[in-house]
Amino acid sequence: MGKKIKKIGVMTSGGDAPGMNAAIRAVVRACSYYHVDCVGVYRGYQGLIEGDFIDLTARNVNNTINRGGTILKTARSKEFRTKKGREKAFQQLKKAKIDAMVLIGGDGTFTGGMVFYKEFKFPSIGIPGTIDNDIFGTNSTIGFDTALNTVVDAIDKIRDTASSHNRLFFVEVMGRDAGFIALNSGVGAGAEEILIPEEDLGLDRLLESLKRSKRSGKSSSIVVVAEGDKIGKNVFELANYVEENLPEYEVRVSVLGHMQRGGSPSCFDRVLASRLGVKSVELLLDGKSNLMVGLINNKIETTELNKAVKGQHRINKELLRVSDIMSL
Repeated sequence: MGKKIKKIGVMTSGGDAPGMNAAIRAVVRACSYYHVDCVGVYRGYQGLIEGDFIDLTARNVNNTINRGGTILKTARSKEFRTKKGREKAFQQLKKAKIDAMVLIGGDGTFTGGMVFYKEFKFPSIGIPGTIDNDIFGTNSTIGFDTALNTVVDAIDKIRDTASSHNRLFFVEVMGRDAGFIALNSGVGAGAEEILIPEEDLGLDRLLESLKRSKRSGKSSSIVVVAEGDKIGKNVFELANYVEENLPEYEVRVSVLGHMQRGGSPSCFDRVLASRLGVKSVELLLDGKSNLMVGLINNKIETTELNKAVKGQHRINKELLRVSDIMSL
């Protein structure tokens, strides 16, 4: 039996994602419900090292469920990657009498939690918060659904101008190592082609697909490109190649960039964040640690942090098949 948890810290780390505030709110209010003190850590692991803490109560998180970004801020920390930096963080936690942590972020955040547990046996639970949806152990990460809706809305607007000018648009979306945003938003927005890191379409096949679209009577096309796609060095090089080989197309590029991270979280992300936040506190109070909470088949499940980091969340092959059929 470990020592009784009296005070829980919560922080956000890595890239921000819509719904992080809803997760913070859920952790704080679950702590209040179970009569446990809650402390917010500003700026992720760097704030942990510097002791940048704030006491949080149920009233502190009023009107945050609908806000994008993270009220606790987020930052990368090179110092935490050193043993000396982690020792500083541990001493700050001891000084503040914090007994356990809830870590909201992605694989980098969870890796930090694993190392910290190995060195100091400090309890923590991870909540997956990243728009990329590339964490093993959950069907959906916090922020993914909102990002999809943002991308689809942008592509819908781009299609209006593509149709008006008979243009081919390459739309680059986030996904350096994973194509979840590109694949799902591409299907949802009716893209003619979807380019993702997991599937090497190849330049020849891309050109043939665009020629087929032209022959079928399409006067404009949308190609959604994950930023990590390997066909070209970048989306602009890819667009230039197509324009050189298919001069009948007037080609334009739109890079959606960080707008995908922003905005008010969708209802799905707010509900997911609330469920995961409550469960993370309950797990810590039950003496559990070094786990990530996730949603699998609409049930809250736990995965060991090392599996969440090292495991591979695979692309849905069925969506690829549907995409091919819909592109005719």
